[in-house]
Amino acid sequence: MPDEDGHPSPDEMSLLTVLNALSDPLRYAVVSELLREPAGTARTCASFNLPVSKSTTTHHFRILREAGLVRQVDRGNSRAATLRRADLDLRFPGLLGLIDADRRAGG
Repeated sequence: MPDEDGHPSPDEMSLLTVLNALSDPLRYAVVSELLREPAGTARTCASFNLPVSKSTTTHHFRILREAGLVRQVDRGNSRAATLRRADLDLRFPGLLGLIDADRRAGG
């Protein structure tokens, strides 16, 4: 069962749910950008400058959070997202490496 903020534990993460979350180009770009950051870097949703409304941005981050790709914490009137590297590497070894290799290849 996800925690009170909607983050699933690693054993609750589903490959199908993760791949579905990554199938959207904007969400894939968010994960790819977070991979460029040092581990543990937290960024606000607005810092990604997604070309969509605030409510749609919130929706995209909810999908990423519920899939287990990011951990979000409230920061007053915004939320900061951190890539769940260790959890993803534990549950789906090699997945982040594939995304990073694709990013480096210009994908």
